[in-house]
Amino acid sequence: MSLCAIQSDPREICRRINESSPVDFLFEGDRSRLHPDSRLPWRISPEPFWLTPEQHDVLLRLGPAIHAFNKACNLLYHQSVKGLQPAFVHQYLDAGKSERAIELSRLNRVKSHLPAVLRPDLIITADGVRVAEFDSIPGGIGFTAQVSASYTDIGYELVGGADGLVDGFYGAIIAGVKTAGHDPVVCIIISDESDSYREEMDWLAGALRERGRPVHCRHPKDLHVDDEGVLIEVDGTRIRADIVYRFFELFDLPNIPKVELLSYHVKKNSVRVTPPMKAFLEEKMWLALFHHPRLADFWHRELQRDAYELLKAVIPHTWILDSTPVPPHAVIPDLLVGGRVVCDWTELMHLSKKERELVIKPSGFAEDAQQSKGVTIGHDVPEQEWQAALQTALASFQTTPHVLQQYHKGARLPARYYDFETDQIKSMHGRVLLRPYYYTTGGHAAEEVALAGVQCLVCPADKKILHGMIDAVLVPAAVREPEASAI
Repeated sequence: MSLCAIQSDPREICRRINESSPVDFLFEGDRSRLHPDSRLPWRISPEPFWLTPEQHDVLLRLGPAIHAFNKACNLLYHQSVKGLQPAFVHQYLDAGKSERAIELSRLNRVKSHLPAVLRPDLIITADGVRVAEFDSIPGGIGFTAQVSASYTDIGYELVGGADGLVDGFYGAIIAGVKTAGHDPVVCIIISDESDSYREEMDWLAGALRERGRPVHCRHPKDLHVDDEGVLIEVDGTRIRADIVYRFFELFDLPNIPKVELLSYHVKKNSVRVTPPMKAFLEEKMWLALFHHPRLADFWHRELQRDAYELLKAVIPHTWILDSTPVPPHAVIPDLLVGGRVVCDWTELMHLSKKERELVIKPSGFAEDAQQSKGVTIGHDVPEQEWQAALQTALASFQTTPHVLQQYHKGARLPARYYDFETDQIKSMHGRVLLRPYYYTTGGHAAEEVALAGVQCLVCPADKKILHGMIDAVLVPAAVREPEASAI
C-alpha cells in the first residue's frame, strides 16, 4: 500500500505501527487484557500528540533550565557540607543513606559531574505544564525511539526526529571523555532491580552498534576488572570500557556485583560512571528546597533569570515532611489550608476531601520511590488512608524522607486510538503526562542541552496517577497550531 493510501486511512496507520513493532522484544508488558492482534501494551493512535508552538517553546527552554538547576543543586550540596550554606541541606539529602552511598556522593574525582540524560515528568494542566518529578536515569529511551521511527516512516515530523533519541545518546554519554585513537567504549550496566528495562536498553545498544558506535549492554556480574580499569567481553575478546552508563538505583548498591571495584576505578579516573553515583542528586526533596525561603538568595544568584522564572512556574510547591517539632511561633512556609497557615503537620490529619488536594511521595532513596510507587493522593483516598500515609511518612523521616506536594490536576485533552475489536478509530479524553528527553553534550566548557524526543501518555481521565497502562495512548510528540488538521 502506498504512503498516501496509508495516510488517508487512520486505521491503516495504526495497523502499520502495530505491524512494525517487535513481537517479543521491546514491548512484552502485561498482555492479559490485550487483543491477540495487538503487539503493544497500550492504545495505538493514528497520530502523534500535538504540542502547540507555545508548549514546544517551553520544552525547548526547560532542558537548559533543568541542567542549570542540577548544576546549582550540586553546588549547594557541596557548599552545605563545607559549611558555606545551611547544614540542613546536606542533612536532609543524606538522611537514610548508608555511609558508603554518602562517600560515593562526595568523591572529589566526580565533584563536578552531572547526569548526561535528563527527563522530567510533566503534567499538562489548564495553566501550563507542572513538574511531577525529575529523572536522571529514565527508562523508555529504547521503546520511545522505536515508536518514533514508526511514526516518522508514515510521514510525521516529530520533535527530535526519527533518530534523535538514538543518535544523541552516545554523544551525551561520551561528552568530556577523551580516548587515544578510538571512539570511547560505553557499557550500559543494568541491575536485577532494573531488569524490566534490559530489553529496551539492549535494543538501544544494538541500534548504536549498527551506527558504528561501540556500545554494549551487560549485567554488573559480567564486568571484568584488572589493575588498569574495567573490561567487558565482546565476541570472545575482552575490551576496555571507557564509560559505564549506570542503569541501577543507588539504594540497590549492596546488590550490585563488583560495584566496589567499579568505584575504585572511578577514583583512579580509569573509567567514568554516568550518571555519577550521587544519591543526593536523585531526591524529590530538591523540589521543596527550590521553594525554601532560606535558599531564595542562592537560587537567584546561581540561576539566570529566565531559568529561575521558568522553574518557579513549573515546579509545584513542595514540602519536606520533617517530623522535627515546629516551635509554637513558627509556621510551615506557603502551606495554607482553607486560607489558614499551618504550624504543625498534625493539622493535616483531618482535612476535608477538597482540602486534601495534596500528594505524599517518598523522596528518592528507596524502592517504593520509583515508578509512582508509594504515592498517596489525598483526595483520592479515604480520610483514614490519608492519615495513615501521613503518619507513616513522618515516622520514617530519618530513614526514608517523604515530600508533600500540591496536586495539579491534568487538563482533559482529546486523543484517538484504534480499537482492535471493532476495527474502528475511537476518541477519548484523557490527562497527559509529557516525558521530554534531554541530552547534555559538548563537555564542561561548551555544554549544550538538546531536546531529543518526547514520550506522551494520554491516560484515562479518571486516573489520578499518570503512568504507563494498557488503557493509555502512548505516542511521540509533534508540533502544530491548534486549528491545523491531522494527517
